[in-house]
Amino acid sequence: MASNDRVPYLFQPITFRSVTARNRIMVSPMCQFSAIDGLANDWHQMFLGSRAAGGAGIVCTEVISGEPRGRISPYCLGLWNDEQRDLLAPIVKFMESLGAVPAIQIGHAGRKASVGAGWRGMKRVSLTEGGWPVIGPSALAFAPGYDLPEEMDQATIHQVIEANAAATARARDAGFKIVEVHGAHGYLIHQFLSPLSNQRSDGYGGDLKGRARFLMETLDALGGVWPDDLPVFVRLSCTDWVKEGLDLDDTVALCKMLKARGDVDLIDCSSGGSDPAQKIKLYPGYQVPFAERIKREVGIATGAVGLITQPQMAEEIVAAERADLVLLARGLLADPNWPLRAAHQLGYEDGPWPDPYGRGQGAF
Repeated sequence: MASNDRVPYLFQPITFRSVTARNRIMVSPMCQFSAIDGLANDWHQMFLGSRAAGGAGIVCTEVISGEPRGRISPYCLGLWNDEQRDLLAPIVKFMESLGAVPAIQIGHAGRKASVGAGWRGMKRVSLTEGGWPVIGPSALAFAPGYDLPEEMDQATIHQVIEANAAATARARDAGFKIVEVHGAHGYLIHQFLSPLSNQRSDGYGGDLKGRARFLMETLDALGGVWPDDLPVFVRLSCTDWVKEGLDLDDTVALCKMLKARGDVDLIDCSSGGSDPAQKIKLYPGYQVPFAERIKREVGIATGAVGLITQPQMAEEIVAAERADLVLLARGLLADPNWPLRAAHQLGYEDGPWPDPYGRGQGAF
């Protein structure tokens, strides 16, 4: 260290299997609603590359599906063909050249699919407008205005699992170093996990073990194509914020199942999204207690997310071992260079500055 006696905890490296991130800051998956036919373009190169240049340790894509009906919107990225893989590969290479670990989130929107872009209110897209029929664990619509999903039979369950495994294989070939399985925010895996959306009477419903079966089989399939020396993260909604829904006790029990598998390296601890009746009191760090409890009771690495905007708060979370990573979304939308600014504010002048940015170090 050239100019510091101590590296802030936020900027100390962390290793998962064979992968080492330069710091504890991860770019949270954020839908960009900017793809056509699932294909990455200049926007994705700019968005992901600028966050890597801005100093984040891990840069994650938006959720990417292995089949067209798994997208949230017609404008989301896909990974069901090789052309999509080949357009992601140079973006991955660019992120790595800037010192960031490239991560990808794999998931399926289920009954919350076929909606418009976020800034247009994510309203239902009809079949005539380019939408598609939706599927889910049970024939229960998410909310008024959403279509009734077709209840998935065994063949459809296997089809979705195989599609996500194929997407993971393409992600491997594109050069991604971390895969995160999206089991949160009311999307398909969460739909299976939550009793609010899963009313099945077969082996994929009932108690928590049954409702977790779809997630476990997804992880089994990914394990067949994802290298053993590369990490796997799982994003979970730790509570539905609705009575009779999934709660933190359920999630702790689920995380104990995941830890026992031995193939999950980190739980990305978010919440909500399963039911519009949810009531959430938002405040800075409101989801950090989820990450803290899971880390301490389960003994698995966690990521904290949710209105973490100030460097001092992020430093405290990591220093107090409340979580192993902090994930930022809105803060990094507002300021792609948030990690560089955070390093400066924490008195760490050896932060992850790219050489072309060097003259800007005194501008914060």
